[in-house]
Amino acid sequence: MTDRDADGMELDLKLIRVLRNMVKELYTSLEQDIDTYGLSIETFQILELLYHKGPQPIQKISDTFSIPSGSITYVVDKLEKKGLVERLPIPGDRRKTNVTLTSEGRSYFDNIFPNHARLISDNLSFATGEEKLELIRVLKKIGYGIKNREGPATTEESDPKRK
Repeated sequence: MTDRDADGMELDLKLIRVLRNMVKELYTSLEQDIDTYGLSIETFQILELLYHKGPQPIQKISDTFSIPSGSITYVVDKLEKKGLVERLPIPGDRRKTNVTLTSEGRSYFDNIFPNHARLISDNLSFATGEEKLELIRVLKKIGYGIKNREGPATTEESDPKRK
């Protein structure tokens, strides 16, 4: 390993620490806000998805948030009992149902979401619009690079060519 490689690795580790700490602070703030509405993170995410994307099949909600099928049924049942969502049959497929916001659910989210969005903006106000666009670009570049990398990542220990 060259000095440049060591410096690069140290920079990568620092980036991970800074990113982890920022995400922790951001999510703590958002979770505290969501808690003031008496909602769990899961229920808030589901309501937000339905609010912005409209009716969704239960399976898609389950897949989107990695909620097991048994748990998603329970969460939707609780939201349905509160009158915030309802199940609607999907035309042409009697086995599946969509979950949609009720008028009460839409009204409820109309009241809470603008405050939540303002908190997000307040939390991110420390960066300029230009910095945010650059951050989006760089994070996408890293994320897509990891996702589209061919084969598993290698290290010196696992790659005999690098020793």
